[in-house]
Formats: sequence, structure tokens, C-alpha cells
Amino acid sequence: MVGLPRPRLPRTEPASVDGAGSATTPRRRPRVGPLRPLPRPPVWRVRLAAALAVLGPGLVSGFADNDAGGITTYSLAGANFGYTLLWVVLVSQVVLYFTQETGARLGLATGKGLMGLIRERWGVRWTVFAALLLLAANLGSIVAEFAGIGSALGIFGVPPQISAAIAAIVVVAFIALGSYRRVQLLFVIIGALVSGAYVFSAVASQPDWGQALQALVRPQLSSSPAYWLAVVGVVGTTITPWGQGFIQSYVVDKGLRAEDLRSSRVDVFFGALVTNVIAAFIVIACAATLFENGIKITSAGDAAQALEPIAGAAAATIFALGLLGASFLGLGVVPLASAYSTCEAFGWETGVDWNWRDAPAFYGLLAFFIGFAALFVMIPGLPLITVMFSAQVLNALLLPFILVFVMRLASDRELMGSLVSGRFLKAIGWGSTALLIGLSAILLLTSFTG
Repeated sequence: MVGLPRPRLPRTEPASVDGAGSATTPRRRPRVGPLRPLPRPPVWRVRLAAALAVLGPGLVSGFADNDAGGITTYSLAGANFGYTLLWVVLVSQVVLYFTQETGARLGLATGKGLMGLIRERWGVRWTVFAALLLLAANLGSIVAEFAGIGSALGIFGVPPQISAAIAAIVVVAFIALGSYRRVQLLFVIIGALVSGAYVFSAVASQPDWGQALQALVRPQLSSSPAYWLAVVGVVGTTITPWGQGFIQSYVVDKGLRAEDLRSSRVDVFFGALVTNVIAAFIVIACAATLFENGIKITSAGDAAQALEPIAGAAAATIFALGLLGASFLGLGVVPLASAYSTCEAFGWETGVDWNWRDAPAFYGLLAFFIGFAALFVMIPGLPLITVMFSAQVLNALLLPFILVFVMRLASDRELMGSLVSGRFLKAIGWGSTALLIGLSAILLLTSFTG
């Protein structure tokens, strides 16, 4: 006999027992409706978050361009030539953006550093040639960073040997024990503080802004070899071989890809803008105080001390602290660029997210470059100002060789795909390279002809 179907009762939760042992009344389980999708954030907020995630390589490279050697060079330019070299800063702004954009685009398209691409494309001999050029320029820049730290702390009575030893240990330890995000955050914070210091110093100097603006857009040329040496020095400290290799390697280390091109260009633009705006403020500060009063200096530390009776103790102290911060920033970035390039040339593991055990060559080279430069700076009687300024001139002389490799790689459609340089970018890139070669030729010609 087939029984009648059991009536379907509403589902209830099991009865619970209260503290007295009696069963409580069963409770009906609430009916759950369909899940509603969470509201989507506005499109602008999504795009802003994506852009901020990409920012970093261009800003860090831009901040680090205003390192100890750069501040020294800009200080000498303003103290010796007044406002007349501001046009060089403006021209450098354009050239710096397009050369850095090309380097970033190479990293986005290939996921490889500059030396690695040169090794794959032209073999070991050309890689060794390019790497030696880069390291020769970089070592001079690293020595300049230690000289800047010694000059800044020397104002407060710290011996250069002690300042060099402390700086070397601090920088190596932080990079080795940190992560990509922490290292980048520290670089950006220091760069922002340094930039603010020099804006304050320039404003406190009460310059002739009209005269500065006129010099910015109307070049005042000279046949003096010293003038063209200063021009090449300013260009060499703004557009550097290490900066060209660093931004490409740093983009790769951050894990950016071709779809990040638009945000990466924004990052590079602001980095180049910050570099040259701060350079202009340093030139203006020294032109308005030292040049106008006929005060001669031999270093950025001298500039800070000379500012005190003219612009006040606050301006002088902030100028010195800016030099210290800029030197520490450069001391972190330039050896990092050197370690990137050397490891890429030999195919070794590279990146700040690796630990010392997984990437011993990378961190070993980083420690070597910093340690060698620190010991070099400790040589008694070493003319640090000559070393610092000569490093910037060497940068300018060697940069065209590096740019030739960069421009040829960026024009390779098979390598670059959709990110290959078009006619406009090729014209700007090769034009910038020709300009730098021309400046080097003018420097050599004026030096030999006297």
C-alpha cells in the first residue's frame, strides 16, 4: 500500500534547550534573497588607483638626478654665471623626458634591462663595452654622493671619514633588508623633502624673477671654455648614463607591462619636471646671492655656508640639509643602477625583492660599489670638488654612446611590438643624441683652442 505524500513543513532550526532544561520554541529560518552585487567604484577612481600603482620609477629617477653632483654643478653654475645658464635647464627638461620615456618603454615592452637587451642583440663584446662605459660614469657619481654627504655633515663638524662609513652601512643595510615598496617609498619621501628645501632656499634669496625668466627663454651664449664646461656639466648631471639604465631596470623590477604605458609616461613626465624645476631653483638661489655679491665657491657646502649672511641662517641650514638628503638618495639609486646593469650583462638574478641568499651577486656588487667609493673618498687631500664636477662632465661625454644603443633598440619593431618608436619619437631621440654629441664636441673644441 502506497502511503499518502507527507506534507512539506516550513524549515525550522532545531529547538534549543534553555538553562532550565525545557525546549524553547523553534525559530523559523529567515528567507535569504538573491545576493546583490556590490556597487562599482567610479571609473575615475579605478583609473587613479591604477595610475598611482604605476608611479615610482620616473619620480625616483627624477629626484635622484638632483644628487650631490647635480646640486654642486647647479650651485657653481649659478654662482659663476648668474641666471645665464637657465636656458640649459629648460632644454634639458625636453631631452630628459624623451630619453627617459624611451628607456621606460623598452622595459615595458621587453621586461628586460638595458644590458640584457644589448647582450641578446649584439653579443658579449658590445655588452662589456657598454657596461664599462656605464660603470665608469657611475663610479664617479657614487664618489660624488659621498663627497656631498661629507660636505653637508662637515658643516655640522662631522669628519668625512666617519660620515662616509656611516652612510655606506646605512644604505646597504636598508636596501638589503627592505622590499621594493619600502625602498621606493623612502626614495620618494627623501626626494620630496629635498625639493621643498631648495624651493624654500630660492624664495628666501629674493631673486629677480623677471631676469630669471628672461634667461630661461633667451639663451646668452659665450665663447668661454669655462662657460661651455658648465653647460656640459649641467646637461651631464641632468641626463645621465646611470639614469638611462636605471629607469628601464626599475620598471622591470616593479613588474610593469605594456598596458601601463600611459601611466608610465605620466610618471616619467613628472619625474623630469621635478628634476629641472628644482635645478632651476638651485641656480636661482645661488645667482641671486653668491653671483650678485661676487662670492666664489668650490662646493655646494660652501654655497650653504655663504648663503647664511645673505639669505639667513634658516635658508643656509635647509640648503645644507637638502644636500645631505640628496646625497643619501643618490647613494641609494646610483649603486643600485650599477648593480642592475652588471647583473643584467651576465644574466644574474637582480631585484630588491630578492634577499641576499637568492641574489648574492646583486647585493655583493651593490656593497662593492658603495664600499669602493667610500674608501676612495677617504683618501687624504683628495680634491672632492674636482671629482664631483668631473663626474658630471664624464656623464655628458659618455651618455651619447649609451643613447645610441637605446635608440636602436627602441626602433626595433620585432623587439618592441606595438611600443616601437614612431617617426616623431625617433626624430626627438636621435636629435637629443646629436645635441649631446654636439655639446661634447664644443667642449673639446673650446678646451683645445683656449
